[in-house]
Amino acid sequence: MATRVPGRAATATVDGAGSITGWSAAAERMSGFPADRVLGRSVFALLAGDPPIAVLRAVVRREPFTGMVRLIRSERDPVAVELAIVPVRTAGGEPTWVVSAQPLQPLGGDPPPIVEVPARKTRPEDLARRRLAMLGAAGLRIGSTLEVQRTAQELADVGTEDFADFVGVDLLEPVFGGSPPSNAGLVFYRVAQQSVLPGCPESAVAVGARDVILPESPMAQVLSSGRPARTDMRDPVLRSWIEQEPRRHESTAEFGIHSLLLVPLTARGVTLGVAIFLRHRSPEPFDDDDLVLATELTARAALSVDNARQYTQQRDTALALQRSLLPARTPRQAAVEVAFRYLPVSGRDGVGGDWFDVIALSGARVALVVGDVVGHGVPAAAAMGRLRMAVRTLADIDIPPDELLTHLDDLVLRVDLDELPDNTMTWAGGSVGATCLYAVYDPVTRTCTMARAGHPGPALVGPDGAVTFPDLPAGPPLGLGGLPFEAEEFAIPEGSVLALYTDGLLRASELRGDPTLGLDGLASALAEPANSLEELCDRVLSASLGPDAPTDDVALLLARTRALHEQDVADWELRRDPAEVAQARKLAAAVLAEWGIEEAAFVTELVVSELVTNAIRYGQPPIGLRLIRDRGTLICEVSDGSSTAPHLRRARTFDEGGRGLLLVAQLCRNWGTRHTPRGKTIWAEQQL
Repeated sequence: MATRVPGRAATATVDGAGSITGWSAAAERMSGFPADRVLGRSVFALLAGDPPIAVLRAVVRREPFTGMVRLIRSERDPVAVELAIVPVRTAGGEPTWVVSAQPLQPLGGDPPPIVEVPARKTRPEDLARRRLAMLGAAGLRIGSTLEVQRTAQELADVGTEDFADFVGVDLLEPVFGGSPPSNAGLVFYRVAQQSVLPGCPESAVAVGARDVILPESPMAQVLSSGRPARTDMRDPVLRSWIEQEPRRHESTAEFGIHSLLLVPLTARGVTLGVAIFLRHRSPEPFDDDDLVLATELTARAALSVDNARQYTQQRDTALALQRSLLPARTPRQAAVEVAFRYLPVSGRDGVGGDWFDVIALSGARVALVVGDVVGHGVPAAAAMGRLRMAVRTLADIDIPPDELLTHLDDLVLRVDLDELPDNTMTWAGGSVGATCLYAVYDPVTRTCTMARAGHPGPALVGPDGAVTFPDLPAGPPLGLGGLPFEAEEFAIPEGSVLALYTDGLLRASELRGDPTLGLDGLASALAEPANSLEELCDRVLSASLGPDAPTDDVALLLARTRALHEQDVADWELRRDPAEVAQARKLAAAVLAEWGIEEAAFVTELVVSELVTNAIRYGQPPIGLRLIRDRGTLICEVSDGSSTAPHLRRARTFDEGGRGLLLVAQLCRNWGTRHTPRGKTIWAEQQL
């Protein structure tokens, strides 16, 4: 017999992991341990001997416990106490326990025995209610994300609440890459585990570790049959396999593992792995009803894991496709210095159809493009690639931005809707298919001509750091048809920065409730001095997105403008007179000598002679000749007032003409024609 010792009861608090978080002064006096010796330690370490089954059962089931136990004193002699454990939750919803201990004085000198509260008989209706509650919790908690590891951990967490003492989830190796698993070998990875004991000490495999299962193991048999199994240590197959696995043999013996459930994770006819349920602290072995419950829990988790696997596969495919279509580096050109960023969204929607491009044009000009396709995943990435290639093809024709968007809109309207999967993107019938902004910067005139199709307008940072948003007509999104696009020309000083972006950059601010925060934050970030455009890119993303992951794809393109000055450009106006051809050759030769590139005089004079002759013979006034020196490139341009473009052809043996353009094409790196508001310009580019 024993009686309580008068005095105040000792109290402590314990967190969900079993670690002591609070230690009263009475607890220090009773145990002899100061607070700094016990805080953070496991509460079970203070018990003399193994934790009683009744205590562990109460902790697992989050039920109150009252009974007599022995605690270790600082002098290592046990003290008998009456222990009361009450489960509560913190303000944040985290599970915790309040522990109260009252010392007991033995009567007659006999130490009090450890008394455990006998397990209460569980009525069948209570057991059914508890299992239904667990299934309900599983439906809410398992599969909350499209992440394989987190979904597996959710299964382990639910399974160790009032059911198993330990749950481990092993997935076959190919599942991590998003691919269907192969039955060629039984190589697993432990992706999640949970235990009623802090730190999962009974686990023979660490999370993330690779594990090879022998063919004669119960797990291999479960996977080969596709049916769950209930077993215990009386099973000779289980004992034989464990004896061949030193890690599992030691763990089984040390923690007294006595009952197992092995359930394959199977979804849509594909086996992904196996879930392992163990009991070692709970005295009751698993029964057939427990096997049914574990199978139901695992089936829900398997479907979520398979969804996550397929999402990972589709996302990786879309990312690979999109990155192969986006420019890895910008073309060599002298008009602008560029920096860019692309951030794919990481949520359920998957990769979107944002894109950007930098296209070198004739006359040392450059085109800057940014666009956004409606939809996500592989269809959006494929549609983005189609539009980007269309823009590049139209840019080669060298037409004005508003005309380019008109042709692009017509292309979108003519896309066969039957080729597009359901619930992805539509191009016609009043639906928005894509948006685009197309800008052409000319370093000679220092002007930029822009047009946009439903896309956010650009930001412009002047050389003095002032940020403005040019007033550019919005234009309809691509795919509506029938509405015109308008282009605007802006004078841009040398050293200015053009910022082109997709709406994902502003989406985070809009979701916070103030759509003006996005533009204000963008302007503030752009206005701060930066050592480089790369640094400015990072600052803009940090200011606009903050610490949160983007809710939509983000494409950002920054371009600092350069200018070709008078010493790099020579320009003349010519009369419509055949005698001007010789004069044009002399002018070109003199400029090349002044620039110190006399070695290019022979080819240049031939090109000038051919192009000027064609302009005088077939064109209309005014006729002009311009030479541009641009970083190792010499550009010759001849303009006239006619819109008729020349065509390259092969002259027959006795033809008197028709060989000039063929010769130009052979001697120059590239040549072409672009139309202007006053006629056309024929250009030829030499590599110096």
